[in-house]
Amino acid sequence: MEVKKENVQNKESNLKIENRKKLILTGVVEVISFDDTNIVLDTTLGKLTIKGKELKMNKLDVQNGDVIILGQVDSCIYTTIESKKDRESIIAKLFR
Repeated sequence: MEVKKENVQNKESNLKIENRKKLILTGVVEVISFDDTNIVLDTTLGKLTIKGKELKMNKLDVQNGDVIILGQVDSCIYTTIESKKDRESIIAKLFR
C-alpha cells in the first residue's frame, strides 16, 4: 500500500470545476473526511477542503489518485503545514 501512496505523491495535481456542479481532481493521496457539505482530501499540494451542498463522490480511484465530485461547489481551500509554520514564525518575530 505504501508503494501506491508514493506513486500518487509523485504525480501532478490538477483541479477542474465545471459550472460549479462537477469537480475533477487528480493527485489525491487520501480522503480524510466527507459528508454532503464538506469534503477534506490530502493531495500532493496539501490538504484541500471543498465546501458546498449535496456533495457526492461520483468516482474515487485510489490507485491513481483521481476523484470526481458532484454537487454545488461553493469553495475550495488549500492549506499546507509550511504556510502555517511561516505565519507562526512571523508572529513570533513580532512579539520578541
